[in-house]
Amino acid sequence: MSFFKRLKDKFTGQAKEEKKHEEPQESTQLEDLDSAESDDHQQQFDQPAEQPEPPKKKPKKLSEADFDEDGLISIEDFEEIEAQKLGAKFKAGLEKSRQNFQEQLNNLIARYRKVDEDFFEALEEMLITADVGFNTVMELVDELRDEAKRRNIQETEDLREVIVEKIVEIYHQDDEHSEVMNLEDGRLNVVLMVGVNGVGKTTTIGKLAHRYQAEGKKVMLAAGDTFRAGAIRQLQVWGERVGVDVISQSEGSDPAAVVYDAMNAAKHKGVDILIVDTAGRLQNKANLMNELEKMKRVIGRAIPDAPHESLLCLDATTGQNALSQARAFKEVTDVSGIVLTKLDGTAKGGIVLAIRNELHIPVKYVGLGERLDDLQPFNPESYVYGLFADMIEQNVDAESEESDQEGEDATSETEGRSHE
Repeated sequence: MSFFKRLKDKFTGQAKEEKKHEEPQESTQLEDLDSAESDDHQQQFDQPAEQPEPPKKKPKKLSEADFDEDGLISIEDFEEIEAQKLGAKFKAGLEKSRQNFQEQLNNLIARYRKVDEDFFEALEEMLITADVGFNTVMELVDELRDEAKRRNIQETEDLREVIVEKIVEIYHQDDEHSEVMNLEDGRLNVVLMVGVNGVGKTTTIGKLAHRYQAEGKKVMLAAGDTFRAGAIRQLQVWGERVGVDVISQSEGSDPAAVVYDAMNAAKHKGVDILIVDTAGRLQNKANLMNELEKMKRVIGRAIPDAPHESLLCLDATTGQNALSQARAFKEVTDVSGIVLTKLDGTAKGGIVLAIRNELHIPVKYVGLGERLDDLQPFNPESYVYGLFADMIEQNVDAESEESDQEGEDATSETEGRSHE
């Protein structure tokens, strides 16, 4: 199975649906044959019976799922529906980036029909303008050169699938850095949120709290950004909106004192996840580093291995500036993961690859819209599908039509020989 077809099957449920259509067709053929044998007035075997075309694939909906006698959905159907929902979210959220990527790639392939050095240089320029990152682009294009030689690919059209496949491979090349959150049951999990003002950090905290609550976790927030009174109030508003407690003090208070109170309150109330907001004053790195280190010491005294996650919030619409922010924060604190906000608002979604490949920090969550459930766990295949969905589906459909035509031609040829 091709890489494109596997992605399409995964995020549209195509494979399972095709299998379901195959079984009834065989049964229908047998029933028709039995009926023909029992009916003396029917002409038998003069002409092959016309088979109805299988219905086109429609994504399975919850109302169409298979429920057992207890009213529970099957695991297979649940996973299929969840994959479709995830694919749809990434496809919608990455619309601007997808249009930009696909248009430029299609134009490139139309202009350069043969795989040569001119094509690779033009591809490098295209990827750099999409904020994929210089070093990442050089690595990706070098691998494409090698793959084209290995497979003896002469036409640029045949490189489409290889380009997308290599993007996923580049993201997965370092398995030590996982996009899965380090959260465990049976302990107080502490998540430290860092990032400059204006990147959507407080909104992200609210959405994370909503997500974890929906998963049955007890969540608490700590307003550690005491530098701005507005930040404290904003977090309190989010706490009221999603129904979680917020521990705070007045503006100008010691952030470490807020964290101390929050840790005690979280332990007392049996909280599963404590999310701590922090100030984002990069213009004074020394003060920021001292502040963060003091907060981490307070957290570490209460729970030796905490904080379990230190997430850096970045605004995807700022492009290479987000990469610069990530480098700066990496200098002053241990960053375990990235939350990339406003990915739906940029046409340069390649920044995801630049962050992962050049800073070796996994992207944990991405913001794909304004709604509470539009903050989604990052998955490389979902990201690539969202980035190239139209191209993937068109390519697979074209291959399927070509395969069907070849099958029809072969059938016609066989029937022609039998008549002779």
